[in-house]
Amino acid sequence: MVSDTMLDARRARQVLTQVVDPEIPSVTIEELGILRDVAVADGRVVVDLTPTYSGCPAMDLIRRQVRDALVAAGFGEVEVRTVYAPAWSTDDITDEGLRKLAASGIAPPRRLADADRPVLCPRCATDRTRTVAEFGSTACKALMVCDGCGEPFHRFKEL
Repeated sequence: MVSDTMLDARRARQVLTQVVDPEIPSVTIEELGILRDVAVADGRVVVDLTPTYSGCPAMDLIRRQVRDALVAAGFGEVEVRTVYAPAWSTDDITDEGLRKLAASGIAPPRRLADADRPVLCPRCATDRTRTVAEFGSTACKALMVCDGCGEPFHRFKEL
């Protein structure tokens, strides 16, 4: 039999599957792999998040979005914790998250085991791309240009 606590945890997680990353709103925090755990005990929801890197400037906003989403869904007491272990990796991004990054014009990170493969342009899929700057609009992205279609694009860096 499934307990009410387990049902509440599932419902809380379902609510959080709709929370998007404020820096990359095409992906959710679940697809990005930073939503680590959701537990409910004694009517209190405890959410564990792992930042993409320790200085991620979006974490305060993400914590607030998580808390606000759960309160709006009827959960009263919410604790959002930042956990650093295990460390986040771009391999934690779901396949759907990778697909959504590419669809939004951001070259998704390669899986770490395949990091020596060329970066493909998210627009025309050629591998004739080059890095223009190691840091793009955020520290987790590099600015690249495609020599095939001539378009600039961001690449989500592997970590």
